[in-house]
Amino acid sequence: MIAKGDPLDQKMEAAEALKYYLPALKQDPNDVALLDRIARQYRHLMADAPAKEEKLRLGHLSLDYAKRGAELAPNNSEAQLSPAISYGKMLPYMSSSDQVEAAPRIKAACERSLELDSKNDNAWHILGRWNRSIADIPAVKKLLASVLFGKLPEASNAEAEKCLLKAIAINPHRAIHFIELGHIYVEMGRKEEARKYLEKGLSMPNQEKDDNDAKEVGRELLAKLG
Repeated sequence: MIAKGDPLDQKMEAAEALKYYLPALKQDPNDVALLDRIARQYRHLMADAPAKEEKLRLGHLSLDYAKRGAELAPNNSEAQLSPAISYGKMLPYMSSSDQVEAAPRIKAACERSLELDSKNDNAWHILGRWNRSIADIPAVKKLLASVLFGKLPEASNAEAEKCLLKAIAINPHRAIHFIELGHIYVEMGRKEEARKYLEKGLSMPNQEKDDNDAKEVGRELLAKLG
């Protein structure tokens, strides 16, 4: 069943892949790699869902499977990273209190993943994006969040830049790495570097589920640079 599901996973046909993966999991509920596959399918379905409520429902399903895998495999880099990916997908649709609660969990999951495998480019990417997202929150909102929900972890665009440079050095074939680094340079006011990396990312072929969305953001950022 896994062998039948994998080609569908590669083609990002998530609903069809789950028809094989979910029954397979019933036969082996502790298959960590399969739990990671299932979490990924629900993230793909979440991306395509039209309504916020449905996105969150699918996101929570993804998170549940990701957490199960992480608990079963504390020394597996990919398993430790999977909950961070699910949290990251859900963040734009969460309440402010849930966002503040998720922020340190994302950071901790990325750091644990990198302790286990320092060459996990996806972990460097997510940690860099996390730093940019937290660093770009206005100081007033951060203060309000700390009063209402608890203090946010420290973050900076400088740290985000370091993370994305590492991600690119490890895997220079992913468009999202270049577009994210371009986004970081936009936030830092380094326009020429921003333009260079955004244009590079936009010129690369689509290979992943997130490439279209990332390129849409990249084109918008490039347009603002003039």
